[in-house]
Order: sequence, then C-alpha cells, then structure tokens
Amino acid sequence: MTMSPNITLDDIVAARQRIAPWLSPTPVRHYPLLDELVGHGVRVLVKHENHNPVNSFKVRNGLAALTALPLDVAARGVAAASTGNHGQGVAFAGHQLGVPVTICVPRGNNPEKNAAIRALGATLVEIGANYDESVHACAEIARRDGLTILHSTNNRDVLAGAGTLSLELLEQAPDVSAMMIAVGGGSQAIGAITAASELKPSLRVFGVQSREAPAQYESWKARQRLAPMASGTFAEGIATTVAYEMTFDRLCDGLAGFVTVPDAEIAQAVRDLWRVTHNLIEGAGAAGFAGVKAMGAELAGETVAVVLSGGNLSSEMAVEILAGGEINRIARH
Repeated sequence: MTMSPNITLDDIVAARQRIAPWLSPTPVRHYPLLDELVGHGVRVLVKHENHNPVNSFKVRNGLAALTALPLDVAARGVAAASTGNHGQGVAFAGHQLGVPVTICVPRGNNPEKNAAIRALGATLVEIGANYDESVHACAEIARRDGLTILHSTNNRDVLAGAGTLSLELLEQAPDVSAMMIAVGGGSQAIGAITAASELKPSLRVFGVQSREAPAQYESWKARQRLAPMASGTFAEGIATTVAYEMTFDRLCDGLAGFVTVPDAEIAQAVRDLWRVTHNLIEGAGAAGFAGVKAMGAELAGETVAVVLSGGNLSSEMAVEILAGGEINRIARH
C-alpha cells in the first residue's frame, strides 16, 4: 500500500482516540535544577515518555499502527525491525490485541530490550550487523511468511502515533516556545512539526543527533538524502545510518535547526537527568537535553520542552555511565 509521507493533525487526533484505551497522558514536569544546568534564562520542561508502558514513546507508535490495520490483515501477523523500543511497542500492541508479532533486532542488541520483547510474546530474530541490515532481513521474513511490515519510520500511522505526544504536550504546556527532539528515524520530530503547524505555528522544533551517528543531520544540512554513514553511538535509539523517505522532506522544511552533540555529552545528560529527576534515561532519551545544553545561548529566555523518549538503558551501560565511564568503552558494548 502506497502512503503519503505527510500526516495531518486529524491523523494525530485519530491515533490518540485509537490508543486511548491503553495509554494515559504522560506528565510534563519542570525541574529548576535543569534550568540552572542550561543557563541563559532557559526554562526546561520535561515530557516523561519513559513513564509509558514499555518505558518508551514507541508504544504510541506500535498501538497506532496496529489499531489502524484491518482485522483480517492484523490476524495474519506483523513484523518490525528495531533496536528495541519500537519492537517493544509493537510487541506490547500485539499482546494487547492478540496479533502475532515478529521483531528483528541487530546481533548484539541490548539484551534487556530483547528479553522484554520476548516476554511480551513476540518472536525475536537476531539478524544483521546494524538496524538497517535488520530492516532488510525483516522485509525478507515478512515476504516469506505473509506478514505486514510496521516500519519504525516509513509508516503514516506510526508517525501519527508519535505525534500524540506533542499534541498532549501542547495541551499540557501551552507556554512552550521550542522543542528539542532527538532524531533517529524522525517520527517524534515529524509529529511535533505537524501538531505545531496547526496548533502553535510559533513553536520552533529543533533536532539533535549524536555526532557519532550523524546521517540524518548531514543529509538535512545537504538538503538531500546521502549515502549510508557509519554509526558508532551508544545511543541505539538514534543509531540510524540513513535519512528516511517518509520523514526527510518534512524535516528539511519543518525543523528550525539541527545540532549534533558528542556521545560524551549525551552520557553527561544521562547523569544530569538521573541526578535531578531521578529517572534513568537511555542515551536517545537524554539527547534532547544534551542538545538544549549545547544550544543554550540560541534558546536564551525560551521555554523549551525535551522528551525523555525512553528509559530502557541496560544495567551494564547504566553502571558505566553513572560511574563516569570512558565513553568509547561504553560505545563498544
């Protein structure tokens, strides 16, 4: 089925209605100590997506996509590639709806995320050296077994599901003037851009990516989708190696700016968020705050929202990061 890359506010509202039986709005909180860490009169608001089931915003995407499928299609089963959180979101949705789920993850993937996916009843296949190789392998498995692919980015219902978090945020914090969003595939950013375009056009949406996985940033800067680039970041949720067909043009048109930060600064953001909020956040979930710290002068005087998009940091990596471990060793795990 061919899908338009553009979603609308109506798509997001419809997705929220479909997922409402399983999800409650996540809190938005203000921690003055985070403001002090950023400086420049910036007021930081935190959207706690780590308080969702499976500890990630991706449960919105999984539920939105599965509930949009015709019943006969869903009954045949779905497949998705993931580094963990999308897989958990789809597995959770499948568990709730009685839909068979197959999740492909890269070899050496976060073992705790793998265990969580299996615990939700999904079939887990470890295949491919990285996320993009897992995507290709997943497509082959889906063709072989007659499954519907739920891509983590190139799916309108997935994007609409991600947009529900920004719809909530704008209702909870109407004074927000900017959002800093970690970009992996781009679903969060597209959701924010779409919601803001109709509800608060003055809202500026910024993207942030690891300097060790800059494919989306470099493509955005060049205004064209570039060849795949290597990824060496420990933040697996944003460890993408390409820009994606369904999100790239909208990111180019809609982002007010884009910044990269080194993994060391993302690790520091994990420590900052633990110390101040006592929420243990994975690298991709902490990248937004790292981006705000990096752009503090440009955001002076603004009320900026960051999304703690996931809290599924492995125990081993948590110990390393919170102890101030050397980042290159962390990234090799």
